[in-house]
Amino acid sequence: MSSQMPTEPVLQWYAENARDLPWREASATPWSILVSELMLQQTPVVRVLPVWREWMGRWPTPAALAAEPSGEAVRAWGRLGYPRRALRLHACAVAITERHGGRVPDDHDTLLALPGVGAYTAAAVASFAFRQRHAVLDTNVRRVLARLRTGVEYPPKAATRAETKLAETLLPADAETAATWAVAVMELGALVCTARSPRCADCPVIDQCAWYLDGKPPYDGPPRRGQTYAGTDRQCRGRLLAVLRETSGPVEKPALDVVWSDAVQRERALDGLIADGLVDPLEDGRYALPR
Repeated sequence: MSSQMPTEPVLQWYAENARDLPWREASATPWSILVSELMLQQTPVVRVLPVWREWMGRWPTPAALAAEPSGEAVRAWGRLGYPRRALRLHACAVAITERHGGRVPDDHDTLLALPGVGAYTAAAVASFAFRQRHAVLDTNVRRVLARLRTGVEYPPKAATRAETKLAETLLPADAETAATWAVAVMELGALVCTARSPRCADCPVIDQCAWYLDGKPPYDGPPRRGQTYAGTDRQCRGRLLAVLRETSGPVEKPALDVVWSDAVQRERALDGLIADGLVDPLEDGRYALPR
């Protein structure tokens, strides 16, 4: 395997192949980038785009979102899935408004202290919004680096310190270039070095890929199970929440009961929504989105 750094081929590939996404435009605000990063977690771009546009039209600043009840964030989240992210974004908007004068902070550690912002999101916002030098490790990046340098088809289930160190060693020294490199590797993983059907012939660093040069050995780790949805508590929760999102006010219990036939599972899912702060049980026996 070549010992040269893969920076230039990947950056050139990105310049020619990057998708035209609104949160990558020069006019994108740090807030719009933060919103996109939370929405894109476990959700494909094609589903995020229309919801992101609606959110930015309605809530172009953290203060605009913070001024509304958290239930409105849940309502606007629609069918993106994992709706607790909507509550986290609302809490993040409140914190930014109250602690930082309505401006998304540019300091990595300060970003990390915001509600709902973890290591990945803090690094991503610092890199993409403020053009700083950070190792940004999402699922796509971890897969690219695992194949490119480690020679395995898939990375471990959870990010390791070794992966972070590897990502840091590959970061260009210049902060601006490092920020572009971070998104370029992410895009390479999303479009070429995909999980199931990698397009190796289109890869700009195929001559440096340890996994490819070793004959693409098959994954040799714990079973990788795809996520199921039909019939799960998660699907039940989604149907219950949809009733509340599509209704302007509180709803009676029978309106929730009719969307799922298994009463035990339905009650368990409803209890989970209440515990997660996504549904408010009212004193009169009705239910509503959080206020």
